[in-house]
Amino acid sequence: MTMMIAPPRVSVDDVTRRGRELREALTALAAREPLLRPWLAALLASGETFATLLATLLAEKIAGEVLPRVAIRDLIVESFADETIATRAVADLDAIVARDPAVTDLTEPFLYFKGFHAIQLHRVAHRLWHGGRHPLALALQSRVAEVFAVDIHPAAPVGSGVFVDHGTGLVVGETASIGDDVSILHGVTLGGTGKERGRRHPQIGRGVLIGAGASILGNITVGEGAKIAAGSVVLKDVEAHVTVAGVPARVVARHAVELPALTMEQGWDDYVI
Repeated sequence: MTMMIAPPRVSVDDVTRRGRELREALTALAAREPLLRPWLAALLASGETFATLLATLLAEKIAGEVLPRVAIRDLIVESFADETIATRAVADLDAIVARDPAVTDLTEPFLYFKGFHAIQLHRVAHRLWHGGRHPLALALQSRVAEVFAVDIHPAAPVGSGVFVDHGTGLVVGETASIGDDVSILHGVTLGGTGKERGRRHPQIGRGVLIGAGASILGNITVGEGAKIAAGSVVLKDVEAHVTVAGVPARVVARHAVELPALTMEQGWDDYVI
């Protein structure tokens, strides 16, 4: 098997550094695009840190009667004071830059990628959920689903360095979990198979790549470094470092990449039977 070194873990110093880099990049963008200049100037004036920039941006996108802009911005800033949440957000941003060939500038995923935005707001909702503030967590989940078409239950834990590409149609159930360094394309469902209680949704291991339109259903485990082909319906456990495809999904190959989420390679050239 071809080994691949996982991306380094993000530190608090990295969060500070990304904040400075974002300010510089946003300032440069404002200088070269006059029509965006007032918006970017207001964003830059909102604060100096990664957390305040992100909180202002996200609050602007989801504010409404239920979630007023100032209140939701303050809530996001408070949540991102948690070092774990802040470092995971930066790891998510770094993952997009590293894995998406369409990205040419740090500002692109930060400003425009709704998969990134939805995951960061989910991190806030997850913190609220585990703080006992279930109604507010559900209100935030509902608003994110309305705005971004991404529906992740606040109870579901999401790891670090997660790349949600496009995001439209992603559904993640209450007892699902998503590990570190996972990449997920649009139209993916991590769902249940009935109305049973307890753990009833999939557990996604580190470095898994899930193709567009895949449905992974029930209390099953997808092992580290597995690859789920686009359009597959997965109803049974998936062992580590295999590719499954089909309806219902079956193992079609073992592949030569340790963590396919990092390469985003969905073809067949790297496969070994």
